[in-house]
Parts: sequence; structure tokens; C-alpha cells
Amino acid sequence: MSVLKVGEKAPDFIGKNQNGEYVKLQDFKGKKLILYFYPKDNTPGCTSEACDLRDNYNMWLSKGYQVIGISPDSENSHIKFIEKYNLPFDLISDTEKTILKSYGAWGEKKMYGKTYEGVLRTTYIINENGIIEEVFTKVKTKEHTKQILSQIN
Repeated sequence: MSVLKVGEKAPDFIGKNQNGEYVKLQDFKGKKLILYFYPKDNTPGCTSEACDLRDNYNMWLSKGYQVIGISPDSENSHIKFIEKYNLPFDLISDTEKTILKSYGAWGEKKMYGKTYEGVLRTTYIINENGIIEEVFTKVKTKEHTKQILSQIN
């Protein structure tokens, strides 16, 4: 599936967070959501992105946004990642890649001349009605908040 487009309804999802609790898109009805897909806990780019969102978390809350990260890592991996970097938001474990695929965040990648399947780092800004307002496929991990703000303000 290709990346979803601005104006489309965000696909429903349900997944388990780091505490084994179910989180679904419907939980955010009436709220704005930053839904970001990332490849792997504790890797340099993913850590930069998570910490940038963490450092600006109170600002996001003040603007009415919730933040959720999704990767194919396990709940246990997410617990360690959250504890190590003091992340204030939930991370959803999508080991089956169901949510990743429904959002077009899983697909073909190339590195060092090899082609393989993997997470396509993508962020969706979803409004209170579940409609996609912005899509970021070229994520600047160290300054993702600035990147998002430049498009939503």
C-alpha cells in the first residue's frame, strides 16, 4: 500500500503499547494526533526523533496534540527505550506490521545496493475527526518538531 494522502481518513488501528494495553485510533477522537512510524528502538535516528518529540511534548500537549510512536519492536523493547530516554508518550508494538502496512509505512528500501523490506519512516498529523492533515515521508529526525510546526502553523 502506498503512503496515505492529506484529506484521507486515517485507517482505524488497534495495537498494544509498552504496557500491553490496547491503543486504538478511536481513543483520539476529538484530539489531534502526531502518529509517527519509526524503524527501531535505540538506533541513532530513531532516538533523535523520539527525543525531539519528547523535548517538545508539553508544547504539543498545549497545542492539543497527542503523540504516538509505532515500530515493529516488541513491548519489552519499547519499555527499555521509554525508560532509557524518559519518553512521556506511548509506543505501539506492531510486530505483525499490520498498522505499518495499513499506513503505507512498510515497504521496499535500498541500502548499500541491496533491496529489502522495512519501515519507511513516516509521520502523519491526524485531526480531531480522524482526517490526515499532513504527511511527512522525509523526516528530519533531529528537528522533527520544527519540521512539523513549519507545516501546521
